[in-house]
Amino acid sequence: MKILVLTSESISGRQLRDALTGVVDPQDAEVAVVAPALPEGPLKFLFSDVDEAIDNAETVSQTTVDQLGDAGVAASGDTGESDPVKAVEDALATFAADRIVLFVHPEAKQRYLEDIDTQELQQRFGVPVEQVVIEGS
Repeated sequence: MKILVLTSESISGRQLRDALTGVVDPQDAEVAVVAPALPEGPLKFLFSDVDEAIDNAETVSQTTVDQLGDAGVAASGDTGESDPVKAVEDALATFAADRIVLFVHPEAKQRYLEDIDTQELQQRFGVPVEQVVIEGS
């Protein structure tokens, strides 16, 4: 099974395993991690001031891949567009995911553009979508 993970925060093997309970063991899956370059707010997005967001996304992607590897999960990682839906679209162009898992902050702490409509995403791409709130955020 191919799993596309979209996350704006580093996640662990345990977090992914918990998200996929009853679906698949992550150690038996091919995992692609995409960290969107989420801007801190609409002004930074509007003025394309995304250098900090890109740096953060690169760190999140690499740290997540490392943590998943430590848990025995084969994963690759990349950064994505600041629009999470576009980031998913781009990833699906080269990685035919069987399932998408979105890791998001609690509503009160979400970053700009992090509020993603999972039903709309599922309808648009025809892939089951699971949303998981990142604990402790």
